[in-house]
Amino acid sequence: MCLILFAYGMHPRHRLILAANRDEFYARPSAAAAFWADAPDLLAGRDLRDGGTWLGITRQGRFAALTNFRDPASLKTGAPSRGRLVGDFLRGQQAPPDYLDAIRAGASAYNGFNLLVGDFRSLYVFSNRGGSMKLSPGLYGLSNHLLNTPWPKVERGRAFLRALLENGGDPETEALFSLLADRSRPADANLPDTGVGPAWERILSSIFITSPVYGTRSSTVLKIGHKGGVEFVERVFNGRPEAWMTSAFSFSAL
Repeated sequence: MCLILFAYGMHPRHRLILAANRDEFYARPSAAAAFWADAPDLLAGRDLRDGGTWLGITRQGRFAALTNFRDPASLKTGAPSRGRLVGDFLRGQQAPPDYLDAIRAGASAYNGFNLLVGDFRSLYVFSNRGGSMKLSPGLYGLSNHLLNTPWPKVERGRAFLRALLENGGDPETEALFSLLADRSRPADANLPDTGVGPAWERILSSIFITSPVYGTRSSTVLKIGHKGGVEFVERVFNGRPEAWMTSAFSFSAL
């Protein structure tokens, strides 16, 4: 995942409203969202190279999602897969803070990451570049830096999500997908400097990323109701201008 926009505890019907784009090299093999054969209660896409995932939820209401922290100068070769952190939480039974305590000592072995983990009682964010925090109700954006770092696409996405909430009613899934499809780029003067060079900063600055080899592979909208209802919709692009596959799931988390 490279952009996660979410409203937590801000809506009378939904505990969590989330819109997320997964950005990745097109050549990396992955599977669309589904309940896993080896973990039947776990709904997520899957990285077919290392076995992890970038975003998922279980029938018991455990939720996790991941973004990479962009810092090319500190990349480690041979580091463990960050996507396994998501899968391990979803497969396990530890409460979110206990899971974060368990992985904290070994977190420096990974390349930079931000991890969201939650259940029906709480939601936490942890970064091996910035520590952990229990989240209070609010409107958040998480890209390839720390939570709510004011990159243009994070600020643009949060503003769009705030407007949807202020309009009242239930934010429509299509409106959230429209947000995730935004390909506009900010002016060069507003770009962050993360060490990848100006050309890549431009490419990576849009909410929906396109390039010949890397871009937004899939978009996901997730709503978790206060009473346990889950709505999960994923659209897969994999380098195409329009989605070629849509998967939708709804269930009541126990």
